[in-house]
Amino acid sequence: MISRRALELATAILTGSFGVAVVVQSLDNGIGWSSEGVDAGTFPFLTGIIIVAGSLYNLARGVIPTVSIASVPIAITSLELRRLAGLFVPAAIYVAAIPLLGMYIASAAYVFAVLAIPRHQSVLRSAATAAATALALYVVFERMFQVSLPHGALAAALGF
Repeated sequence: MISRRALELATAILTGSFGVAVVVQSLDNGIGWSSEGVDAGTFPFLTGIIIVAGSLYNLARGVIPTVSIASVPIAITSLELRRLAGLFVPAAIYVAAIPLLGMYIASAAYVFAVLAIPRHQSVLRSAATAAATALALYVVFERMFQVSLPHGALAAALGF
């Protein structure tokens, strides 16, 4: 179980880290005015500052004990955490598999796993949906838009 306070603190730290990264990268791109107008990093810099300020506010609200929603002891129960992992873990495996298997095979495997393993669909129907998904990705991106999606190390090893 995860407490609401811990969840709010972790979220504030995560969003604050993102905001700091945006600010630092914006400084590399330049902020201020040039002879051509506003430098490229000015608006991302301001956005990063707003994110950092909001994160610091949320961090302070999470640290200072008050009677609010943050004082609710449990934010995520073990059942909810399992459901969340059921969504996150397959998606993380899918993203990790794309460089190895390529977008088409990884997408087909992901769709098959999400439908067949929890028994939302039959194995045959899951396989058909997975194949249709891979085919649709191929037709839309490779043929219609003429944009090559990642083919992966497997395709490179097989010479495709």
